[in-house]
Amino acid sequence: MRDMTAGKPIGHLWRFALPVLLGNWLQLMYNAVDSVIAGRFIGKEALSAEGIAAPVMNLVILGISGVCIGAGVLMGEAFGAHDLKRVRKTLGGMLRFGLIFSLIVTALGILLTPVLLTALSVPKDILEITGIYLRITFLGAPFTFLYNALAAGLKAVGDSKTPLKFLAFSAILNAALDLFFLGVLHFGIVCSAVTTVVAEAASAFLAVFYMVRKTRDILPGREDVRRDLPLLRRILSYGGPTALQQMLQPIGKVLIQGQVNALGVDTIAAYNAVTKADDFACIPAQGISSAVSTFMAQNRGAGKKERLLPGFFAGLRLELCYAVFIWAVTYFLREPFVNLFIREGDAPQIVRIGADYLQLMAFFYVYPALTNCMQGFFRGMGRMGVTIVLTGIQITLRTVFTYLLAPAMGIRGIAVACAAGWTAMLIAAFILYRRTVRETGLSKTAA
Repeated sequence: MRDMTAGKPIGHLWRFALPVLLGNWLQLMYNAVDSVIAGRFIGKEALSAEGIAAPVMNLVILGISGVCIGAGVLMGEAFGAHDLKRVRKTLGGMLRFGLIFSLIVTALGILLTPVLLTALSVPKDILEITGIYLRITFLGAPFTFLYNALAAGLKAVGDSKTPLKFLAFSAILNAALDLFFLGVLHFGIVCSAVTTVVAEAASAFLAVFYMVRKTRDILPGREDVRRDLPLLRRILSYGGPTALQQMLQPIGKVLIQGQVNALGVDTIAAYNAVTKADDFACIPAQGISSAVSTFMAQNRGAGKKERLLPGFFAGLRLELCYAVFIWAVTYFLREPFVNLFIREGDAPQIVRIGADYLQLMAFFYVYPALTNCMQGFFRGMGRMGVTIVLTGIQITLRTVFTYLLAPAMGIRGIAVACAAGWTAMLIAAFILYRRTVRETGLSKTAA
């Protein structure tokens, strides 16, 4: 456990954010490893199928994690106020609701897979394998929720290192199983989906085992998981908007995927590869955002308003350093990165298409670094509705510009569309930030 209500903000944020950042990278390795191995050992059709399924599953995963992030703010406030009983009840209420909800999502996802693939205009030659892959990966939703819920509880009390260990184990397990069953035994895409679900289950069960053995102070008891409608409404008032905000991104990506699918299998394969680069560039920055949210939630719970803005500005500095690092990695390693996903003998233009996209996008990654930190500020202040507005602005403009630019510019038009959406989001975030600072009196504490 880490109490962030005393000491220098930058130290707390760095020590909290680094394990979360590494954990996000490891979580992204699930799909990235599957795609690399599928592309190299099965072919571009499998790579394309996984690329089409990815935004659909991200919609589910980010919705689940959004509920957990929102509830984590509540638990952080309770921990800052030294109210462990309220931490346990919040975690217990989230577990009760989330496990039921994730089982319903799994059933509906499997049932509605044909409808989803039809809506996405999936090419006929990869329709069957995409449906098989998507149905199997839906089975992992309850495990994903269980891990994210327990990880949110640990992060709310300042422990971001332990969830990283669980992810490290499951990522290594996923890679090892993929290499053996696909690379050595040459099994198909069904096995790729199954190994992902197995790895997700491993991280969930490790989290359960750890909390039972090591963190009984925040482990919910039987009385903590009983139905409590007022508590559930409060959890959903935080987690619901955050889930919606998280889900807006993959909804937009699903719509964008429909435009990409019209550009042919080579572009679909290239886009699947470069979106993995996008994820590795943007999603880990959310670790710093999570650190800012936790820092602000704990200090709000402790009534220490004077620490809120210094924590936010420390987070901005960390985000800018990360943006410079990820620009250099993406720009100079763009071709080798895309090559990872391509089997020898497949169309060489896939690498060219992907590299063209990343050459442009490398310069734009500073935008999500800044907007992620702004989102962390608003979550930490309990202003969940603002995050929905900002994400809605970004994804709406990104989708509109994709449909306007992609037919003429190809995949580079999608990169320009991303920059347009992020720019509008950042401008709106700055305006709302200034208003929030004035309304909450933070400007006086800063002075």
